[in-house]
Amino acid sequence: MGSYTALIIPGIFILIIIVILSLIAYGIGATSIGSDEVGIVEKWWSSGGSVPADGLIALKGEAGYQPEVLRAGVHFKTRFKYKVKKVRLVTIPQGQIAYVFSRSGESLGDGQTLGRVIPQSKSFQDVVAFLNNGGQKGPQRQILREGTYAFNLAQFIIITKDRVHSIFTSKDETAQIETMRSDLSIENGFSPVIISNSKVSVQNTQLDENSEIDVSYNKTANKQGSRDTIGIVTINEGPTPDNGAIIAPIVGEGINNEFYHNNFQEPEKFLAADGRKGKQMQVLTDGVYFINRMFASVDIVPKSIIDIGYVGVVVSYFGDKGEDVSGTGYSHGELVEQGKKGIWRDSMMPGKYAFNTYAGKVVPVPTTNVILKWISGQNGVHKLDDNLKEISLITKDAFEPNLPLTVVFNIDYRKASSVIQRFGDIKMLIEQSLDPMVSGYFKNIGQTKTLIELVQDRSQIQQQAADEMTSKFKLYDLELQEVLIGTPAASASDTRIEKILAQLRDRQVAMEEIKTNEAKQKSAEKQRELNEAEAKAMAQSALTQSSIDIEVADNKGKSELRLAEQLALKTQKLSEADKYKRTQEADAERYTKEAQAAAQAKTIELTASANAKQVELQASAEAFSLETVGKAKALNIKAVADATAEQETKVGIAKGTAARALVEAYGGPDLQVKQSVMIAFAEALKISKSPLVPQTIIMGGTDGKTPNAMEGIMSMVLANMASGKGSILPKSIENTDVKKEKKPQKIGRAHV
Repeated sequence: MGSYTALIIPGIFILIIIVILSLIAYGIGATSIGSDEVGIVEKWWSSGGSVPADGLIALKGEAGYQPEVLRAGVHFKTRFKYKVKKVRLVTIPQGQIAYVFSRSGESLGDGQTLGRVIPQSKSFQDVVAFLNNGGQKGPQRQILREGTYAFNLAQFIIITKDRVHSIFTSKDETAQIETMRSDLSIENGFSPVIISNSKVSVQNTQLDENSEIDVSYNKTANKQGSRDTIGIVTINEGPTPDNGAIIAPIVGEGINNEFYHNNFQEPEKFLAADGRKGKQMQVLTDGVYFINRMFASVDIVPKSIIDIGYVGVVVSYFGDKGEDVSGTGYSHGELVEQGKKGIWRDSMMPGKYAFNTYAGKVVPVPTTNVILKWISGQNGVHKLDDNLKEISLITKDAFEPNLPLTVVFNIDYRKASSVIQRFGDIKMLIEQSLDPMVSGYFKNIGQTKTLIELVQDRSQIQQQAADEMTSKFKLYDLELQEVLIGTPAASASDTRIEKILAQLRDRQVAMEEIKTNEAKQKSAEKQRELNEAEAKAMAQSALTQSSIDIEVADNKGKSELRLAEQLALKTQKLSEADKYKRTQEADAERYTKEAQAAAQAKTIELTASANAKQVELQASAEAFSLETVGKAKALNIKAVADATAEQETKVGIAKGTAARALVEAYGGPDLQVKQSVMIAFAEALKISKSPLVPQTIIMGGTDGKTPNAMEGIMSMVLANMASGKGSILPKSIENTDVKKEKKPQKIGRAHV
């Protein structure tokens, strides 16, 4: 028993010590806060009482939630008095927006939907500064951008894209917060507003789901930003515009302005600048904007693009009333200067404009040629003639054709605003003004023409219409370029017109066939003439060649005839010369016998005289012979040259001329010389009386050739004279062996 008691007592003592130590530790309240945590302190009891019923945060030490939070470290808060709830720091990713809901603070004012911005609160991290400086309960105007924050989640509810940060919410708060979150998700309120062209939008669509930029917004931005865009802002709080204006004016414009609200990103400055709620005249251009979507919503719309070939006429719904600048000659409405309410006198030139389409509209007006087709199923490039169709006519002969028509006109860009002022838009101008005017004009024309005239006089009617309608178009400030009329066509139920047109076509085909046959006939005649010409050309060639051959043969025959005649003449001359020669030889023989006796008496005289005469005669004969031969050769050369020249034209004549010249050369001077010599020699024989038949014959010619008859007779005379009285030659010559005895040779027909 004693030992048991000894064990119990120390155990109880130790237990008491543990309990005491636990109570001491609990009373001290040591709490460790991590680096990514904050501690929200709730006071259980206080001598100062509790927080007022309309409050939540104990600013004066009351029991309730304390405004300060515990940051990282060890803190001592007795559990007998305080409750510390540890929560994580709120982190907002880059490219996202977080919204704040305040549980306590002043109530919102009339027309106020969001709590005012309290700069002293250090982005809602200083609860005391927030509440002491007029912080209001409810959703806040100020938004939170990327970063990590130590919030007192008992005072503020932080709404992010992924979750709601709070330590508790009431039933009413929960419903309100969920509504806010749903509305913000629809407006892509957790992402900044991105105004960009299609290039940037395409880049954004390439981001994956883990991107810090909202994917759902990217899809919307890509859909709306397929073209260059602008942002049209609608402010949800503030006073309404004056005088019931549908567009709020621009305020706080300019970075140096004290109320510069940085494109609606600073709501307090916007409101301080007397900004009004509703659609804003100011638009957002290219950029990234962190705008509280509960304060302002943004509609992303395309820029106003004026293409080349157009101008933009501005119809403004916003601005002060402007002075009419249209001039006294214009009575169809007012035109105002840019920035005023109404139709602006000066149009927008081609380009891109950040024009607020809620504050007005831009009417595109084509400045290039506009083609209007009154033809069913066909349209011009501008697609302004969708509702136009063929014009129904009634002709003079009671036919009812449909007339297809094309009209080309253009609008002077300087008159575009006046056209819109008068007609509203171009399509209305065409359908309500031009169509009735043009249709009525051609209906009047159709009543003065028969169907055949309408078809046959189309060019004339077309030119007349262009001339007369030009002035009508000028009344509408339009410039008519051309009127083109098509072929009248019958309606589906009318077959008479088709029959008439078929008859016309048949008639035209018949006329064309006649013309074709005539053309073929002319072509055949031309072909026959051509064939005849070709045949004549071919025959002419043969004829020419035949004529040449005939002429050549004729010339050849004449040449041969002349040659034969010349040969015959030559033969005749030679025969006569031979006959004459024989006659002379006989006469010389007779004369020789008669003169032989007389010659002997005067041998010496005659010898000397004969020698002298012989030398003289030989010299004369030689000279005359050379002259005659030279002349003959010259004549022969001239005749050959003439024959060569004549041969190019007449072949046979040249040869005849040469032959004749040759015959004349044979029978002329040479024969005269010989005859003279023979006569002189015969005279000498008569005087010398030498025997005609010599006793001694001295043969040999002067040139070694066979001597002729003349030389033979002279040799005999000289030999006889020498035998009687000695040599008749000089001493210097006598010793010269010039005489050679030769065998008897034939001299003509005599033999010695």
